[in-house]
Amino acid sequence: MKKFVSVLIIVLLIFTSRINIFAAGTEQLDLKSEAAVLLDSDTGAVLFSKNANVKMYPASLTKIATAIYAIDMGNLDSIVTVSGNAVSQDGTRVYLNEGEKVPLKKLIQGMLINSGNDAAVAIAEHIDGTVEHFAENLNAYLKAKLGVSNTHFTNPNGLFDENHYTTAMDLALITNYAIKNPVFAEIFGTKVLEWKGQSWETTLLTHHRMLKGEFPFPGVTGGKTGYTSESKQTLATTADNGKIRLTAVVLKSELKNDKYKDTALLFDYGFNTYQHATIKKEEIFKADNKNFYPKNDLLITEGVKGCIKKINNEGMLSIENQDGQVIQSIQLKNVELPKLETVPKKSEKSKENKQQLFGVNIIFGIIIIAFAGTLIGLRNKRTRKY
Repeated sequence: MKKFVSVLIIVLLIFTSRINIFAAGTEQLDLKSEAAVLLDSDTGAVLFSKNANVKMYPASLTKIATAIYAIDMGNLDSIVTVSGNAVSQDGTRVYLNEGEKVPLKKLIQGMLINSGNDAAVAIAEHIDGTVEHFAENLNAYLKAKLGVSNTHFTNPNGLFDENHYTTAMDLALITNYAIKNPVFAEIFGTKVLEWKGQSWETTLLTHHRMLKGEFPFPGVTGGKTGYTSESKQTLATTADNGKIRLTAVVLKSELKNDKYKDTALLFDYGFNTYQHATIKKEEIFKADNKNFYPKNDLLITEGVKGCIKKINNEGMLSIENQDGQVIQSIQLKNVELPKLETVPKKSEKSKENKQQLFGVNIIFGIIIIAFAGTLIGLRNKRTRKY
């Protein structure tokens, strides 16, 4: 019974703190990419979406998931022994040697900054023994930790496989979760890194053209590129204008420059259209004779012209912009007000007192009549005796 009650409490806590996010992507942006999602990095609100839940091939954006999984599950100071399988990977590499010993953090840097496919496999084998076991655990981790539902990875680096897929929405959620980790955020935003390995000594430069300034855009804080002939051009990027932080993912553009232009369009739209506001702790919202409130101060995303707040009778608060687009939906707690005893009105109380007095008089009268009857009976009995 105690176990059942504990589970019930946990479920209720999860339910009452739930914050849903909605795609507000009715705004028309001329994007060349087949799929795109723009998130508020802090609130998780979906500010724009295009084919957000369509199955796509991510290419090297897979490495974002590999990196945060390795950071969460591994010891960054542990030493990885590079296998022959890792060394034999196709595509972009950091040119590891078989048997080379490299700290885990350095491999994550080589994987994210230079998109090293060999580093990705070395990480996977170090964390979970084999690439297959790693992929199985990574998928379970992403589902349990982040709640993604349309992602299935078969490898740690994004080399093409028909069963290796995700969506723009899932990748945006994965990226948004990852950037909250300071180690990931630092590597994700690194532009230049000196690399010294057994067979390769060089200066690594990020492949992300917005991050290194080749495609100028103010406020870009991190990014990862991707490409295979099947996935086409893919890109994940974060930016901060000092007021609001944004996370953008674009998938499957034909030309490399298109994914940067699309990302710039998304950021311009987000920064020009949205801002932050706060709903104060225990601010009351009324619906259907019920009162609801947030347990803590809530940071929300609203249009620059303000927002419209609507509450339903289940306590779900919708944040809408001036065009009626739902930006966020937040589950609030129900206020249990104490039940007060009903105080009778003066006229009702007077009437009630009169009724009570009348009842007492009747009872008292019956007692007097009964007592008098008894006395008369005794008197008659005595008279007959005499």
